Amino acid sequence: MTQIPAWVDGTLIPVDKLEVHQRGLRHKAVSIFVMDETQVLIQQRALNKYHTPGLWANTCCTHPHWGETPQTCAIRRLSDELGITGVTVTYRDQLEYRAEVGGGLVEHEVVDLFTAQVDAETLKVSLNPEEVMATRWVDIHELADEVARTPDLYTPWLRIYLADHLATVLDGV
Repeated sequence: MTQIPAWVDGTLIPVDKLEVHQRGLRHKAVSIFVMDETQVLIQQRALNKYHTPGLWANTCCTHPHWGETPQTCAIRRLSDELGITGVTVTYRDQLEYRAEVGGGLVEHEVVDLFTAQVDAETLKVSLNPEEVMATRWVDIHELADEVARTPDLYTPWLRIYLADHLATVLDGV
């Protein structure tokens, strides 16, 4: 299993990803919102994911490898999960949240948030079925309304981003 940067007794060390979530350790993460103006590309997580399978999330959310920069991680995972290459990611902010994600697992993330502005009509997307089962474009304001009406269809972190950090995601749009 992959090791990710997590804080244990105040020290950042590499820890097995599943252990991080089982223990609810505070750890580094990266989230990306690929946008065409206010349209956002969201993904439905593959059913084989060990937490939140089948739920809708922002374009890409992941954990950097030990020693990997957040920007490098963002670019790598856009390619790995969605086949998206050649986009410029823009750092927006660092956020922190804690959320139960089912099965006794906890995401306690220190997230570097990125956006990427693209042309939805020309963006090439190729889903990795181990990671993503579907994608769709939706206006981010409509998405926020959908999430408020049917929160159980969406990941806890997407609910948090839209409820508490929408202005950060939309900064500059």
